[in-house]
Amino acid sequence: MNRLFAQCLFAAALGFWLAGPVRASDCPTPDDPISTDRPDVTNSSSVVPVESLQIENGIDGSTDHGSLGASGTNTRVRLGTSQCNEVLVDLPTYNFSSAKDAPIGFSDISPAFKHQFTDLPSEATISGVLGLNLPIGARRLAGRGSALYAQTSWSYELAEDWAVNGMETVSWFPADAARRTSGQSSISLERGLDSRSDAFIEYIADFGHGSAAVSRFNAGAAYRLTPTSQIDFHVGAGLDRHAPSGFIGIGYSFRFDRFSANWR
Repeated sequence: MNRLFAQCLFAAALGFWLAGPVRASDCPTPDDPISTDRPDVTNSSSVVPVESLQIENGIDGSTDHGSLGASGTNTRVRLGTSQCNEVLVDLPTYNFSSAKDAPIGFSDISPAFKHQFTDLPSEATISGVLGLNLPIGARRLAGRGSALYAQTSWSYELAEDWAVNGMETVSWFPADAARRTSGQSSISLERGLDSRSDAFIEYIADFGHGSAAVSRFNAGAAYRLTPTSQIDFHVGAGLDRHAPSGFIGIGYSFRFDRFSANWR
């Protein structure tokens, strides 16, 4: 499974270098409402508009076979650097668990580059991400050494107000012999409820090096307070004995448009 992921993601990464000139109409502009990578695990297939700064935050709680866990803030900072391109950074998140001997502490910091592909059918959107996890977090939580990851996310409009979204991720851990690679696959069904809100249901599978998949179910909704701000929530449960028993989260995201111009 990881080999198939790697082949697909290698093709997506190659597209970063082969992509030709883009049309402004293909990618988001400040006139478009905020589109976030949360609350579902499946990230948005769109980038943020040029010169827009978007900050996405959340707090999550979980139960895992009798123990309680929490993480926050799950902050992702996204900046539109050029047409159909953005840089993003996942800031360190503090993770806590009441389970005995469970790893506690901060996660790594993870910068990445995202490109949205163009010249696709109007119903489809596809993007690719290349990123790096820098080892500043707790070793028991974040692992040993740096990690490289590649990711593709896509969306296809099925009908008015309905869309199916998916994401594939592969991570490589050169310095960690215990887990050379890991992968994640997710797919979600999204429905627009009105001009300001939408809801989703989602399936997520995590693949570890030489271990069985861990499956989860997730559902939630988002509401746009303004065209550039959003509140959201999600709730889910594990589908096998290796997954958390249940989890819940809330979040708030906002976007500043024409960010660089406002600082001149």
